[in-house]
Amino acid sequence: MNPRSDPLRLVVCGTDTDVGKTVVSAWLVQGLEAMYWKPVQSGLEGGGDRQRVIDLLQLPEHRWIPETYAFHAAVSPHWAAELENRVLEPRRLQLPPSGTTPLVVETAGGLHVPLTRTWRQIDQLQRWNLPVVLVCRSGLGTLNHTLLSLEALASRGIPVLGLILNGPLHADNPRTLEDLGGVPVLAELPPLDPLSAATLSAAWQKQKLGLKFRALMHRPDH
Repeated sequence: MNPRSDPLRLVVCGTDTDVGKTVVSAWLVQGLEAMYWKPVQSGLEGGGDRQRVIDLLQLPEHRWIPETYAFHAAVSPHWAAELENRVLEPRRLQLPPSGTTPLVVETAGGLHVPLTRTWRQIDQLQRWNLPVVLVCRSGLGTLNHTLLSLEALASRGIPVLGLILNGPLHADNPRTLEDLGGVPVLAELPPLDPLSAATLSAAWQKQKLGLKFRALMHRPDH
């Protein structure tokens, strides 16, 4: 990717469900002044993740893209579609144009979550071939989940920009993940009280994430 002419387009994935993908996606949308797209949404209570990002950031309409598929049940997308007698067609999950604006894509669940009975999330990532920001828990259990996820991404040749650890700061896990996973920890996002656009912005500045992303996109392999 040529960082001087092409806008940054990335995918936010998680090591598991409820690891904080939506908050991190909002964080990246805000900090990178990006557009937001969650192509597949399961669970529409409260408007789903898209509405959470819109409400959190007061995101204007031109900065978000409607889901390609939105299902009511908060279950795996393949089953949610079947419950509504609908068919999710992977060919419809084409990346939308975003012009010169960066794009943040939030996935549904973890890498091997089935979108259909024959097509998993990681299959879609391989088709998109966008760099991944992997969101992982900061505490107990994250080493196994994160290293397994990195191994799965590497086996498909999917590029990884780095990790964002979500949750209370941990004294050793960031270093261990960098040593064993071979990718950088871009940031550690502690619990924010209150969670708001202002506190996210302050955390972005403190972590110097803007500088980190500019450096990453100037690397020869990107």
